[in-house]
Amino acid sequence: MIDLVVQRRVAAHGVPAPATLKRFADAALGAKKGELTIRIVGPAESRGLNQRFRGKDKPTNVLSFPAAEGPGEKQIGDLVVCASVVAEEAREQGKPLRAHWAHMIVHGCLHLAGYDHERDADAKVMEDKERKILRALGIPDPYR
Repeated sequence: MIDLVVQRRVAAHGVPAPATLKRFADAALGAKKGELTIRIVGPAESRGLNQRFRGKDKPTNVLSFPAAEGPGEKQIGDLVVCASVVAEEAREQGKPLRAHWAHMIVHGCLHLAGYDHERDADAKVMEDKERKILRALGIPDPYR
């Protein structure tokens, strides 16, 4: 089980409660122990981080920053979630907002656990893992 720190940098409607975010993260990270920070931001901060770390000049739904590994390190990493992008994507995709939040937290946590989706084969593995975790949370397949 993780220790969760939630930082809210914006007042946004529809952001799940910290206990719910923790439930999503725990489902993705399994027995992993340590501290996870989820920072909920607006488009300007998301865009700045996305530009700096990924070279993409636009806000994005979720960014994952794994913690540096070291002896006795208890930090898992940080997720930065842009609440307005998540809300807009949920509307565009016709998904319940809570379900999309679950998907974004699970997706981000899987990145922290070493999963990636740059190559097709890796994307299939990661998406299958997301589907399994989300199904256990009662969330429908996000890729349908």
